[in-house]
Amino acid sequence: MLSGPGADPGTDPGTERPDFSGWSCPLPLRDHPRVVMGHGGGGVMSAELVDNLFAPAFGGPVLAGLGDSAVLELGGARLAFSTDSYVVRPLFFPGGCIGDLAVNGTVNDLAMSGARAAYLSCGFILEEGVEMAVVDRVARALGAAARTAGVEIATGDTKVVEAGHGDGIYLNTAGIGLVPAGVDIRPQRARPGDVVIVSGPIGLHGVAIMSVREGLEFGVEVRSDSAALGGLVEAMLAATADLHVLRDPTRGGLAAALNEIAVAAGVGVVLSERAVPVPEPVANACAVLGLDPMYIANEGRLVAFVPRLSADVVLAAMRAHPLGAEAVVIGECVAEHPGMVVARTGFGGTRVV
Repeated sequence: MLSGPGADPGTDPGTERPDFSGWSCPLPLRDHPRVVMGHGGGGVMSAELVDNLFAPAFGGPVLAGLGDSAVLELGGARLAFSTDSYVVRPLFFPGGCIGDLAVNGTVNDLAMSGARAAYLSCGFILEEGVEMAVVDRVARALGAAARTAGVEIATGDTKVVEAGHGDGIYLNTAGIGLVPAGVDIRPQRARPGDVVIVSGPIGLHGVAIMSVREGLEFGVEVRSDSAALGGLVEAMLAATADLHVLRDPTRGGLAAALNEIAVAAGVGVVLSERAVPVPEPVANACAVLGLDPMYIANEGRLVAFVPRLSADVVLAAMRAHPLGAEAVVIGECVAEHPGMVVARTGFGGTRVV
């Protein structure tokens, strides 16, 4: 338990609160002595929770890298290791379900280090009362996704929580894979002059989830982009092993991913807003809901920082793969405004992303 100088009068007796006095960020943690939904959204609040609470508590140089997966030296091999939890509501949505999403998400986290995923673990947390037919459907989808991705479910766990204490099914998956020799992909390697490429249209997964969960209709069915990106990354590495950064823009969307990279590498990023591929249904949904498409979650897209001299060959390799057929250049990495992402608008102005 985290301890502090005094008890919070609003907590149960004996429950202590963290000592915020030594924390470097004034917001939002000092203003939120209790967890709020924003702490799990993948944006600023999530980052500050990790940076100011979890990272100091856990310590360690491997964790400090804060990539999609950790790259470990073990027995002469370089292993990528990642874990993720899935609390999706609804469990089934256009284009997928929580089962295949869990596999694809973990495989993609490993791929963002250049690793070929090999084995996954899978933990099912079931709510009392959920129908066995639903569990079976999710398990079958998970197994099928693993086979498609070329990975094996090697170990697992099952727990049951009381009715009313879950959303039917929560999943946790962890994965390991091998990183090829000579591959060094991590956020800190972004360099001024790098070209920024996104593998396809953004925002489809987040809007697909919202359309079902909120009962919204946009005139056309929006399907999640959920997919395992290992094959696409292999195609990119075949074009050049010198990929600087890969990131799958999941929670917090493209904007959060780019800002995390800019901060980690101490560089600036300049986007051409018109070049960012936003499908019409996503744009319409965001206009109705007052959202920015660049903050909407994706589950089958990646963003790459590639040396300028290799950009054309990497882009060609991506477009030759089914999952990168719509890849486009959306910007560049610069030395100016380190740690900040800006977008040049269609009206000639610039805005901070």
